[in-house]
Amino acid sequence: MVKLNDGQTMPAIGFGAMIYSAAAAKRAVATALTSGYRLIDTAETYGNEAAVGSAINESSVPRDQIFLTTKLWPNSRSNYKSTTRQFKQSLRRLGQDYVDLYLIHEPYGDINEEWRALEDLQAAGLVKSIGVSNFSAQQLEQVMTTAKVTPAVDQIESHPWYNENELVAYCREHGIVPEAWSALAEGRNNIFHQPTLTAIAQRHGKSVAQVILRWDVQRGLVPLAKSENPTRIAENQDIFDFSLTNDEIEQINQLDTGVSLYPGY
Repeated sequence: MVKLNDGQTMPAIGFGAMIYSAAAAKRAVATALTSGYRLIDTAETYGNEAAVGSAINESSVPRDQIFLTTKLWPNSRSNYKSTTRQFKQSLRRLGQDYVDLYLIHEPYGDINEEWRALEDLQAAGLVKSIGVSNFSAQQLEQVMTTAKVTPAVDQIESHPWYNENELVAYCREHGIVPEAWSALAEGRNNIFHQPTLTAIAQRHGKSVAQVILRWDVQRGLVPLAKSENPTRIAENQDIFDFSLTNDEIEQINQLDTGVSLYPGY
C-alpha cells in the first residue's frame, strides 16, 4: 500500500478500465477483482462508469477493500458548479455512495474553482482523496495558489518511452503520489520486444510487462495496467517477488525519448 498525504492509503498497483466497450469493461474489472486487484481506475470520459460500478457491486470483494477512482472531464467553461454536478452524475452512474479518489482529468477550465469543488466534495465525505491528472509542475503550482488541500495524486503518462522523471521527482518532493497511466505504452513501438527490456526480463524470469511495472513501483509511481486478457490481468500484478537493480533501472531510464505518445491529449 502507498500512503497519501491526506492519511489515506492506496494500492501500489491498479487496474486501468479505459476500455470503451461497457460489456468488456465490466468483464475485465470483474476479472481484475477476482485476480486480486483492489485499485480500479475509470473516468467520466471512458463512458463505462455504470459498467465498472456494476462489476464492483456484483463482486464478492467488500466495497471498503476496493479503491475506486474516477475523473472529472472538464472543458473551457468548467467551474465550481459544473464540477459538482458532474461528480454527482458520475457517482450515480457508478452506483456508489462515495469514491476513493476523484481527479481533474485535464487542466482545462477554471482549475482553481474546479479544485475548490473537489475540496468541498471531500469535506462532505463523498470523496476520500482528491487529485489531478495530466498536470505539469507549473499547473500544480497554480492549483496551490488557492488550494486548502494539496493534491494527493497526479496521474500522468509515464512509460519507458516517456518516463517524465523530472515531474515524478517534483511530485515526490511535494508529497504528491505520481500515478502512471499507459504504463505499458499500450504495446506501442514494439515495446514488449525491446532488447534491453527483454534481457532484463529474462534475467528475472519475468515478462517485459512485469519489468516495466516493477520499474514504476521502484521509481515511486503507482502504475495502472490495462488488459482484457485474463492471463495478462493476473500476470501484470505479480511484481512484488523481485527487484530491479539500480543499473537496470537506469538502463530503462535511458530508453526515454522525451516525446509523448499522445501529443495534445
